[in-house]
Amino acid sequence: MKRTLKALVFFGVLLVAWQALVAARIWSPVLVPSPASVGRYLWEAVTDGTLASATLVTVQRLGLGYVAGLLLALPLGLLTARFQLLADTLGLLALGLQALPSVCWVPLALLWFGQTEGAMFFVVVMGTLWSVIIATDSGVRNVPPIFARAARTMGSRGLHTWLRVILPAALPYIVGGMKQGWAFAWRSLMAAEIYVTILSGFGLGHLLHYGRELHAMEQVIGIMIVLLAIGLLADKILFSPWERFLHRRWGTAR
Repeated sequence: MKRTLKALVFFGVLLVAWQALVAARIWSPVLVPSPASVGRYLWEAVTDGTLASATLVTVQRLGLGYVAGLLLALPLGLLTARFQLLADTLGLLALGLQALPSVCWVPLALLWFGQTEGAMFFVVVMGTLWSVIIATDSGVRNVPPIFARAARTMGSRGLHTWLRVILPAALPYIVGGMKQGWAFAWRSLMAAEIYVTILSGFGLGHLLHYGRELHAMEQVIGIMIVLLAIGLLADKILFSPWERFLHRRWGTAR
């Protein structure tokens, strides 16, 4: 309750400071719109269904690409931790590609897939893949060896040891990598929607792009606020409960 109250006070102060900045007329209202104009745009976008449909399209694209990226990254990360050859090749490649800006995948996706949903899917998968591989590899390598030795003395072997001992022990690292992969996937999708124009569905990135093209700053800032809200909501619903559970389960909660 206290954290929620602090957050509300903080955002209230930001809103007052924003309004004061607009009232000071340091910049043109075209460049820095008032909170009222942004709120009016968001209300109109909600009432005419534009915001809901764009949000649904974006979340569907993000969900499909993110899940596919996880399904690829988790076994690859386990294999990288298990075999030194893969650690020296795929692990090194993942470390380099993780630092590659997300927007760099967009031209490649356009050349390979054109203005299609496949381009969006590819960019989101690439945004997710590498950070989760690295986190899974690091998590497995940081599991104390005594865990595996103790499991073997009790009869655990092969796949059973990996699934019932090593993987659960590495979960805190893996969940951290999944959270980072979500952030990279989100950024990748926004870059893709800004640069890839397709008729199968207009997402939040397209609304952001058209706001820029039309010099409608209230639309640009409004969509940025929506993106911020979705990011915070995803963290509270998807990742924070997992992290709290793992901290309690492993006895590291404060």
